[in-house]
Amino acid sequence: MKMVIPTIPVRELVPSLYCVDAEDGQKLFLLISKSFRDEKNAITLSFEGIELITSAFLNTAIGQLYRDFSEETIKTSLKVEGMSQEDLGLLKRVVDTAKIYYKDPDRMERTLREVLGE
Repeated sequence: MKMVIPTIPVRELVPSLYCVDAEDGQKLFLLISKSFRDEKNAITLSFEGIELITSAFLNTAIGQLYRDFSEETIKTSLKVEGMSQEDLGLLKRVVDTAKIYYKDPDRMERTLREVLGE
């Protein structure tokens, strides 16, 4: 028997066609986290009907998952659909950065301060 993977329609969660607000990203992050932690479910995020996605939204919604869950858990439990190639590229950059950051956040913070001359 094939397991049905629940789909979260992002368009129903975000009050506009634009996924730009980190606050909206936080709502999505909490839903994903609850699904992973409490229900042990794999989920699919559907971005059908969304016209614009920013890195601020993706950093909050998906990037911070790498703080709380293993890369393997995220890779096997989270799927996305309905994203343009451009948005998939942005998602890849967000994920790559999150993996580096959450591997050693103190080091990343020090590096950023050095680059910014603080």
